[in-house]
Amino acid sequence: MDGKLVGITSMDTFIARANIDHCLDLLKAHDTSDETRATVTRILIEEEKKLGDAQEELQFVESRAVACRDRAERQRRLADALEPGSVERRVAESLLINFEWLAKFVQGSCEQMRRKANGGLL
Repeated sequence: MDGKLVGITSMDTFIARANIDHCLDLLKAHDTSDETRATVTRILIEEEKKLGDAQEELQFVESRAVACRDRAERQRRLADALEPGSVERRVAESLLINFEWLAKFVQGSCEQMRRKANGGLL
């Protein structure tokens, strides 16, 4: 196994984060031996890998949420620039409705992923 948890749960996330905090505290100590420092660093890397998937998923979804919001805003500006009542304006407004819905949907997914990445604490 490569150190990543399959089906990571809120408890797994909590434990991994607590272990990371503990490792960081140990590494801050000035009197940690080289052998202990190497072991703690190895454990720290393993614990971070456990969170890697959730964090990577969150970053991906957040980038998509930003892109969707930007797309909806561009479409809003385009629709507003068109002649009211024109066919082009109606088409642009129809697309705007779709883009806004998609932005809300992806934002909802982003919030779910954020809760997952933060151990369900939000």
